[in-house]
Amino acid sequence: MPREFPRSRRIEDQVQRILSDVLRVSARDPRLRGVIITAVNVSRDLSVAKVYFTSLELDQDPADLHTALISAMGFLRSQLAKQLTVRQVPELRFKYDDSMQRGSAMDRLIDDAVAKDRRDGGLDEESD
Repeated sequence: MPREFPRSRRIEDQVQRILSDVLRVSARDPRLRGVIITAVNVSRDLSVAKVYFTSLELDQDPADLHTALISAMGFLRSQLAKQLTVRQVPELRFKYDDSMQRGSAMDRLIDDAVAKDRRDGGLDEESD
């Protein structure tokens, strides 16, 4: 379903790009290494931005990442204020995106099912 607010979509893209760059280049907190901003949703009035994040390191505790992002919020908002094309920087609300972990779990389940079928004689090697 297409969004009706092209300005909010542009702001979402800018916030995601800026935060991703800042985390990659300028963040000093070692807990934030490998953190990826997967999506940003901005409210209609542009006052709140829900920032969805995950980590490349699958063993990192999401609560620890969330705490690190909260503690870096002042710095992140100041960077947004410098680079964002809006009068007021939106309030940031961080949400963990577990889609990578769910995808990995699904891949493991599929691999296990295929291996079981091969052991039980259900699949030929040529059918891959």
